[in-house]
Amino acid sequence: MKKKVIVLTGAGISAESGISTFRDSDGLWEQYRVEDVATHEAYLRNPELVLNFYNERRRQLFQVKPNEGHRQLVRLEERYDVHIITQNIDNLHEQAGSTNVLHLHGELTKARSDRNDNLIIDIGDRDIHLGDKAPDGAQLRPHIVWFGEAVPNIEPAAVLCEQADYFIVVGTSMNVYPAAGLIHYVPRSTPCYLVDPKAVPISRPITIFQEKAGTGVKKVVDALLSE
Repeated sequence: MKKKVIVLTGAGISAESGISTFRDSDGLWEQYRVEDVATHEAYLRNPELVLNFYNERRRQLFQVKPNEGHRQLVRLEERYDVHIITQNIDNLHEQAGSTNVLHLHGELTKARSDRNDNLIIDIGDRDIHLGDKAPDGAQLRPHIVWFGEAVPNIEPAAVLCEQADYFIVVGTSMNVYPAAGLIHYVPRSTPCYLVDPKAVPISRPITIFQEKAGTGVKKVVDALLSE
C-alpha cells in the first residue's frame, strides 16, 4: 500500500502562474474590500458587483497555466497516495494532472443554486449574470465559500490529515481558519515540510524551504522520491 502524502496549498502556489492573491501588498484586497465581494451580505446588497468580481477571476483563470509547483506535486503520485487540500478556487492542480484535489473554499468553474447549496453545476469559463437560473429556478451564485459561511469540506480534510504519512504546506500564510487548523490533525510523528518565501508561524517541528513553490516543491518532491 502506498504511503499517504497530504498537501495543503494556498494562494502562493498559484501566484507564480499569475493568479492575483488577496493578502499581498498589491493583492486584491487593495482593490476590493472583503465586505464588498466575499460575504453573503455583500452578495445580497450588490449581487452584480459580486458576480462581476468572480467573473473577472474566472476569465483570468483561463488565461494562465499551472506552474512548476503544481507539476512537481503530480510527480509524487508515481510512488505515493497524494491528496491535495487547497484553499484556492482555481483548478490549476487539476490542470497539472493531480487526481485527488479537495477544494476547501469552492471552485471558480462551478456555480450553485442560491437556494440549495448542494445543487452545483459546472460552468467552465462562462460568466454568471443576474437572471441566470439553477435547475431549481433559483439565481445562480458562485460556488465559493464566502467569509462567515460554513466550510463543508473541512471535516473530510481533517480526516485526510489524520492519515498523513507526510504533510506538505505550500504557499499559505496559515492565518485563515479553519484551514490553518488542519495541521493540528496531523500525527506528531509525521514528517512535515513547508514551502513559502515568507516566514510562516507553525508551532511544530517542520522542515522549511523559504522560497517560491516552483523551486521549493521540487526539493521536497525529490527528497520524498529518493526515500
